[in-house]
Amino acid sequence: MIGQPGEKAMKTLCGIDLGTQSCKVVLYDYEAKKIAAQAQASIDMIAAADGTREQKAQWFEDALRACFNGLDAELKKTIAAAGVSGQQHGFVPLDEAGKPLYNVKLWCDTSTAAECAELTRAAGGEDSIIAEAGLPMRPGYTAPKVLWLKKHQDAAFKRLRHILLPHDYVNFLLTGEYTAEYGDASGTALFDVRKRTWSEKICGLIDPAVIGCLPALVAPGAPAGTVSAAAAAAFGIPEGIPVAAGGGDNMMGAVGTGTVRDGFLTMSLGTSGTLYGYSDSPVIDPSGDLAAFCSSTGGWLPLLCTMNCTVASEEFRRLFGLDVKAFDAAAAKAPAGAEGVVLLPFFNGERTPNLPNGRASVNGLTAANFRAENIARAALESAIFGMRIGLEAFNKLGFKAREIRLIGGGAKSPLWQRIAADVMKLPVRLPTGGEAAAMGGAIQALWCLAASGGAGGTSAAIGSLVDEHVVLEGAVVEPDAKAADAYDQAYAVYSRYLAALSPLYE
Repeated sequence: MIGQPGEKAMKTLCGIDLGTQSCKVVLYDYEAKKIAAQAQASIDMIAAADGTREQKAQWFEDALRACFNGLDAELKKTIAAAGVSGQQHGFVPLDEAGKPLYNVKLWCDTSTAAECAELTRAAGGEDSIIAEAGLPMRPGYTAPKVLWLKKHQDAAFKRLRHILLPHDYVNFLLTGEYTAEYGDASGTALFDVRKRTWSEKICGLIDPAVIGCLPALVAPGAPAGTVSAAAAAAFGIPEGIPVAAGGGDNMMGAVGTGTVRDGFLTMSLGTSGTLYGYSDSPVIDPSGDLAAFCSSTGGWLPLLCTMNCTVASEEFRRLFGLDVKAFDAAAAKAPAGAEGVVLLPFFNGERTPNLPNGRASVNGLTAANFRAENIARAALESAIFGMRIGLEAFNKLGFKAREIRLIGGGAKSPLWQRIAADVMKLPVRLPTGGEAAAMGGAIQALWCLAASGGAGGTSAAIGSLVDEHVVLEGAVVEPDAKAADAYDQAYAVYSRYLAALSPLYE
């Protein structure tokens, strides 16, 4: 019961995670340190053969409303603050009145390869872009999407007044304010990661008007605004409560897994795969494999992203007619390295390596190893081999990893946990609860609330809050030396196939 006579009234934090496939809302009782309620709503996608991957901004609002409608009305009254996590890089174009002008082009949209090449040439080459933005111009990022709108939807571009990312748009729905924060902004390729400001240089390559369409930047721990009367009525939540700055799903995942200090890496196994770690100083990778993102806690968050993580296992699972458990069981029958079967999993093109026109392929097949078990295992292994590219980049740049925190749908698989530990040669741990990004939003909301003195003496230091509220499962998956050696050899074979076939897709 909530606030009964003689009882202390419950206070909750609302963590919102706007993902690619669904929106999730978590209500977290920060005094009892437990999730009080949660809800989820699916989101559709528009896909086309040219690499187009889009959603409608209205779908974001509909999913958010469905989530809140699925929560108890009395429990929603206990919300003291909210924090929003959102899929990165998506371009939400709005007019003067805040109305969408076109669909939201997503992080997984690869239809802007021509715009990437155009912007890179205009900047004077890839080295120039990396020096300014900390990352090369890639189809996943926001900047080429803005140029695409100018070239392909000129009427909409002429009415463009506000450029928001998906999490910024949810903040706008909640507060009516146009804001952004350093972490998610650093994934636009419109941002100077060293100075933590919008880059007039890169914006000018698209159009002189672009810099004026970008939202005001708010610092980590600060509010983006407060819940408006309109949002309170629409979603049934308290008016006037603070909405934290929020961040991209990877930035909030870092908070939700405790990756706010040097030495830890978070690996997310979802539709996309990400590997990222906190740094007190900018980590600029000259090769462009690691994006030099900012964190949403004040430092930086160098990150590798692949566009095909659980995609391959899902495709082959459907082809074989197996459920998830049966697919994992089949893969477990094959040895490490899948007897030489190697999968390049580029069903959606690829971001790292930069192969927007890439295609998937099964390689190394012989009459002796052509079995479903080997193909199933190769599908799982391919996702982690993609992550190892990032680990090697971290190592080259002097980042010494001690442990991996594993999240995402793939993290639920004990076999995938084992493969991750053996391929990466690092201990693997899992946060409890499974909703790292939404929990990150809730913890950031507590940080924001505590900074204003509204959390009853709770620490206003993000490190202390993470220590107090992020719980890791007790079991640690330690790497097996024999399997790690086998994977060194298998990864070398994977790398040779990658090098040989990549020129076909460039």
